[in-house]
Amino acid sequence: MAAPAGRFACVLVFALLSACAGGPGGTGTRELRTASDQTAAEKRSQIRLQLAVGYYQDRKYAIALDEVKQAIAANPDYADAYGFRALIYIAMGEYALADENYRHALRLAPRNPELSNNYGLFLCDAGGKPAQAMDYFETALKNPTYGSPVKAMVNAGNCSLKMKNVDAAERYLLDALRYEPDLPATNAGLARVYFERRDYTRAGFFINRLTETAKLDTLSADVLWLAIRTRRMLGDRVSEASMAAQLRKRFPGSTEYAAYERGAFNE
Repeated sequence: MAAPAGRFACVLVFALLSACAGGPGGTGTRELRTASDQTAAEKRSQIRLQLAVGYYQDRKYAIALDEVKQAIAANPDYADAYGFRALIYIAMGEYALADENYRHALRLAPRNPELSNNYGLFLCDAGGKPAQAMDYFETALKNPTYGSPVKAMVNAGNCSLKMKNVDAAERYLLDALRYEPDLPATNAGLARVYFERRDYTRAGFFINRLTETAKLDTLSADVLWLAIRTRRMLGDRVSEASMAAQLRKRFPGSTEYAAYERGAFNE
């Protein structure tokens, strides 16, 4: 897989300015909290987390960790801070610490769909527990407040493929397609579904959709290799050669390029 921190469903997903859980309003009734209800400590914590995001994006993980530490010191119950620290640990290869932080974040905010989706992605990939991951994707998808369910749909589809459950993968990814038809990850996933079924015509259809909505130089090695194999099965040697040139240029040391070199199109 691609580096966990770089995966589609694992981009920076925390809404750092989102409303917190319901709290007391000025009239004595329970109301949703908004930014004006934040305490000074909560605002400090949020600023620190925003700084951590910037350092994370620059791959300055040690500094990002320190900023998260200060965010947590200002607000020990800030679930997003623990969830974000998990992302940093994933990028650093510290998977046990990532798991610990995700679990703590979900204890603080068990109904947070972004945390559920991200932990599911972690379990499916670095955590090596794809079956357990599906429960977290489903938890995210069942939350009516989830603003970006397509991420969990795609992640659930890809995780189903990892477990060789092609039918489930197709259901999740077709749902994602209806939700956001031009998303490259969805079209790549469906191409993989139909390639696994040896339905190369349909696989080619989704490869075409993928290349229409994404530039070749943005595709990962595994997606380029899928496209190459699909073009080979369809007898489209011109497109196959174009994809192979991209794979050779951008990922010469990859396992996918090694497979191409030895002609392992059916592995």
